Amino acid sequence: MAKVNVSLPQGTRDFGADVVRKRNYIFNTIKTVFELYGFEPLETPAMENLDTLMGKYGEEGDKLIFKILNNGLDNPAKHQLVKDEFEKVVAGKNSSAITERALKYDLTIPFARYVAMNHNQLTMPFKRYQVQPVWRADRPQKGRYREFYQCDADVVGSNALLNEVELATMYATVFQQLGIEVDIKINSRKILAALAEICGGSEKMVDITVAIDKLDKIGIEKVKEELVQRGLTADQIIIIEKYLLITGSNEEKISAIKQLLGENENGKKGIEELETVHLQSQISNLQFDFTLARGLNYYTGIIFEVKATNVQMGSIGGGGRYDDLTGLFGVPNIPGVGISFGVDRIYDVMEELNLFPADVHTGTKVLFFNLGEAESKKAFELMQQLRSKNVACELYHENSKFDKQFKYAEKKHIPFIVIIGTKELETGTCNVKNIVTGLQETISMDALLQKF
Repeated sequence: MAKVNVSLPQGTRDFGADVVRKRNYIFNTIKTVFELYGFEPLETPAMENLDTLMGKYGEEGDKLIFKILNNGLDNPAKHQLVKDEFEKVVAGKNSSAITERALKYDLTIPFARYVAMNHNQLTMPFKRYQVQPVWRADRPQKGRYREFYQCDADVVGSNALLNEVELATMYATVFQQLGIEVDIKINSRKILAALAEICGGSEKMVDITVAIDKLDKIGIEKVKEELVQRGLTADQIIIIEKYLLITGSNEEKISAIKQLLGENENGKKGIEELETVHLQSQISNLQFDFTLARGLNYYTGIIFEVKATNVQMGSIGGGGRYDDLTGLFGVPNIPGVGISFGVDRIYDVMEELNLFPADVHTGTKVLFFNLGEAESKKAFELMQQLRSKNVACELYHENSKFDKQFKYAEKKHIPFIVIIGTKELETGTCNVKNIVTGLQETISMDALLQKF
């Protein structure tokens, strides 16, 4: 048989037991906080209709949507049609003859589609959380994958800034429980709208935010070059540069932004929102960051981004307010706000900083050694009794040397082993060893059931 070159698609990964348990530790921590704040679970399909997704993520985001080919493209009668339509797709256009569906890019737009379809049955405000994979045709690199999980929490049907306050505190709570030191950065799209208005008008909003969103990656000089290419004048770029260079404490930043944009109505509203969230949340690591743009067109108010403070990594969380997202689907005037956790990057941060608890690897708690037919029969009986008490157990699959069975327990991080030999059968006892501490004791079989 010819050798097969087995591999994974670039930007995807397999997860073994150790990794899955660590990821579940993150998932469970986040879900617990979501539930604590009254959010309910929701799941949506892996794929959506293409027109549900396109045009919702801005110029850059739309390029990263994975499109799914229609069935039946191998029909010889359609070869010329397919060829012509492929040329359109390669040119960046869409063709229903080639593709009508796509893998979901994030969880927010599918959630908006769900709300639009079900809003008459939902209790408002509707608070949901969602933990599912999403797909982006991005260039794989450290902390950036083509398939990855998102954990989202959103509230729709409420304009109250209380929602932004609670979402910010949820961020703070989750990362405190995970042991990750972070900066929770916030800005307002209203402030960015004000900047656009004093730099030529609201139609400049997308050009400015797309360029600003690249600041961390390309630096301020390259941002200025891009703004020139997008048609902004030298005077306008001077205002934007002054805006981007605002630094200091939150109070100093607010003072500076009021001087720059405070006469603009959108600017006033955005500044007021930031001050309200800051005052009510009382989060020490909440920072105003006016360079934060979140290059997604649907945001309308407060926007969030979270970064780990002591690891070179991109954002590990982000979100914001989107007051008319369902309007994209014919259901206007349903305000919403939400946040997302980047689980894959959170995992990488925790792995690099060695933040996972020691017992996160433990699945099976007790391994019964297999020392013969009669001994394993008794071990199986005891094991089933422990399982009925929700104690995870295994019986080694065959009668093997002690060393082999010990190594099995060590490799699987099983903390306890139980040994029942001929002597123990006769006396109704068993030997229990804690592999972690090395402590070994002989106890009755009845006592074994009480021990765990």
